[in-house]
Amino acid sequence: MKTAEIAQRYLNYFEQNDHTIVPSASLVSDDPTVMFTIAGMVPFVPYLTGVVPAPFPRAADVQKCIRTNDIEEVGKTARHGTFFQMLGNWSFGDYFKEGAITYAWDLLTKSEADGGLGFAERDIWVTVYETDDEAAALWQKIAGLPAERIQRMGKEDNYWHTGQPGPGGPCSEIYIDRGPAYGKDGGPIVDDNRFTEIWNLVFMQDLLSDVRSKVDFDIAGFLPNKNIDTGMGLERVAMFKQGVENMYETDQVRPVLDRAEEISGRTYGASHEDDVRFRVIADHVRSSLMLLSDGVRPSNEGRGYILRRLMRRTVRSMRLLGVDAPTFPELFSASRDAMKSAYPVIEQDWDQISTAANAEEATFLRTLAQGSTILDLAVEDTKKQGSTALAGSEAFLLHDTYGFPIDLTLEIAEEAGLSVDRDAFDSLMQEQRSRAKADAKSRKRQLADVSVYGDLRALGETEFLGYNDLETESRVLGLLVDGQAATSASEGQVVEIVLAETTLYAESGGQVADKGTIVGPGFVLDVLDVQRPVPGLISHTVEVRQGRVAVGDTATTVVDAANRRAARQAHSATHLVHAALRDTLGKTATQSGSLNRAGYLRFDFSWGQALSAETRTEIEEIANRAVQESLEVTTRVMSLDEAKEAGAMALFGEKYGSVVRMVDIGGPWSRELCAGTHVSTSAEIGLINLVGEASVGASNRRIEALVGQDAFRELAAERAIVSQLTSSLKTPREQLPDRIAELAAQLKAAEKRIAQFEAKERAGQVPALAETATRVGSHQFVGQSVGEVGSADDVRELALAVRERLGSDAAVVAVAGVAAGRPMVVIATNDAARAAGAKAGALAKIAAGVLGGGGGGRDDVAQGGGADASALPAAFSAIEAELRRA
Repeated sequence: MKTAEIAQRYLNYFEQNDHTIVPSASLVSDDPTVMFTIAGMVPFVPYLTGVVPAPFPRAADVQKCIRTNDIEEVGKTARHGTFFQMLGNWSFGDYFKEGAITYAWDLLTKSEADGGLGFAERDIWVTVYETDDEAAALWQKIAGLPAERIQRMGKEDNYWHTGQPGPGGPCSEIYIDRGPAYGKDGGPIVDDNRFTEIWNLVFMQDLLSDVRSKVDFDIAGFLPNKNIDTGMGLERVAMFKQGVENMYETDQVRPVLDRAEEISGRTYGASHEDDVRFRVIADHVRSSLMLLSDGVRPSNEGRGYILRRLMRRTVRSMRLLGVDAPTFPELFSASRDAMKSAYPVIEQDWDQISTAANAEEATFLRTLAQGSTILDLAVEDTKKQGSTALAGSEAFLLHDTYGFPIDLTLEIAEEAGLSVDRDAFDSLMQEQRSRAKADAKSRKRQLADVSVYGDLRALGETEFLGYNDLETESRVLGLLVDGQAATSASEGQVVEIVLAETTLYAESGGQVADKGTIVGPGFVLDVLDVQRPVPGLISHTVEVRQGRVAVGDTATTVVDAANRRAARQAHSATHLVHAALRDTLGKTATQSGSLNRAGYLRFDFSWGQALSAETRTEIEEIANRAVQESLEVTTRVMSLDEAKEAGAMALFGEKYGSVVRMVDIGGPWSRELCAGTHVSTSAEIGLINLVGEASVGASNRRIEALVGQDAFRELAAERAIVSQLTSSLKTPREQLPDRIAELAAQLKAAEKRIAQFEAKERAGQVPALAETATRVGSHQFVGQSVGEVGSADDVRELALAVRERLGSDAAVVAVAGVAAGRPMVVIATNDAARAAGAKAGALAKIAAGVLGGGGGGRDDVAQGGGADASALPAAFSAIEAELRRA
């Protein structure tokens, strides 16, 4: 039985039993506490917790999921995989334990001819939570299971939660006995390899507030309704129904493994190590394909990093199978063909998916060529120094400069018998992240825990009236102070306020939140941010500027009109730039991200190379021509299917509800699904000025533009600069490029002549420096400062030249200089000195310590520096003392 058929049988069964069939949610989770949909219940959390009223009493679905917390185990066991599909049936305050057990038993044991899964009753065992007498009795009553096939387990096995605060409850797990060939008899308590779990029935009744571990958590109380959450692993069922040994051999995964066999020329089943690699490839290619189909793109942060890691582990595994050439075009095509019947979007978006995958492989193959060479040298140096740990700074350099993933560094180091100073690496990574995110963190506020919005959401959806009005009178439904419900707030407090209606736009679709105020009898609130913490609810973060606001008060939202006008200009300009891009580059140049704020737009799009100056100009001209033509901007609300039929562009990777808003600019020329605010005609945009275009990852580019008055100010500033240059250089405007190029060439020639003079002067210093050599122990030693220098390269050049002049006798040369007020010292040793025990790296560390800094390097040449130039004589003395001890 094919995997897709199993899924369809499941959905058919529950549809016949009055369940609403719900499409799979995206792998990209809406839950801010998790990056991905890690379990089948994640999309239903708002309904299970009661934060959002469930739109149906019972439902069933096949949910895409991804987990990478045990990525290192993938391929080593039959059970670990990163992408999986969960068959789920749900009850929201409808049926509970008896209904869930009845449906599960019926579907599992009903014959295939009657639409069931056809498992033999004798092979089914179950477990229940250790104190759940009710579930045990129901299994005996409904299924007639004997008591010995109903086993009790504790929290570790039979209490389910996500690992995060939220819903949880006791569960009952269903196991299939694979037979004596797979282990001991006695049920899952004795052997959970022979007895394999396929379905978990969670009796969700508790609300968890603090989850410290799988078995250590606090129960805050009961959920508003008793709910049912079941999850049956589709791949597990397929494994049984197809008679294969593990999930990697099922029909949706095996084709990738087979293709890897063909490419590598090796045979699956011939070697345990190779088998692990084959399974890693099969799993990771499918997971990467599914993430790409949901709009995730490789990057060095967040979800993109997880995807990049999966793809790069695939490349690494293929290399370990002896394949250095690109393989993604074949591997991903095999996975596409296996998955497209279940997920047609894969074939529809194949051009974009394959372009992104192939570009990432090409980038990583280049990275491997560079990084592997550098890492091999680092490993060699580490071993020479007698160390067993690769420096964290080396691992960070590979990651930060060359994009070499730390897990790959760890694997290669381990293969060479080395560890990696992970603490030092993590510290450097944290410093980098702190610098990069400081600005964003200072700007972005934190929403309260979503569970506190339940009572507010139960009052109904917040009505957004801001498309047509900038002000509206409303009523205060709720206040949150420090994440907790409050009845009032006073002057100076920062609080969240929820209203029945609002004209203030909540950040979404790339458009930032509106600025403005909320006023009422005796109070004025300054709006700091507007967000949608849960579906259907708009929350305003405000500072109480004046007075006191309370729940139940009348309040009027007032949008900052000038800021909204400029934001509308920017958002509509983004649509024009997108249409111009597609006119210029073709239909594959699609949006992959955007940011629109007053006077500025940032637009990311799928494209594999830099745009020429001519192409940028063409895009800018097309967009501004559309502005000049004063195209009408219209919006219509319709079903998603109707919008797609009308030709609206559903942006790749975006999530849409069943009802959408379609925005036209000039009819079908620019037709997109968009919930943002827009101008009435394109002429209102004023002007679009493209100011930048750059790479933001493999096969992704970013355009930045100024809009309206900001675009005019930028052009005026450039005009002023040109005017100043024409005056200073006494050159007509049209001749400025040639004149500036001429001056740059003259400057470069002058710098070259100066460098030649300086090199000649340094060469003249070498004999005098060599003559200062003294005997220190068994070494000739030169320790001299040459004063002010241009750079460390000048000092290094002198040290190497002096070492060469001293001949083959053991010689240690320490030359120091001062650049920009900071001292540096370069130490060079020859073969005889190193044989006698003098190592440049160790001596550089000693000297740098005296100077108040750090240093190190190779045994033959190394460098150190510090902050105290007056300590250079002491640094030379420290080197001499070390040589005498050698």
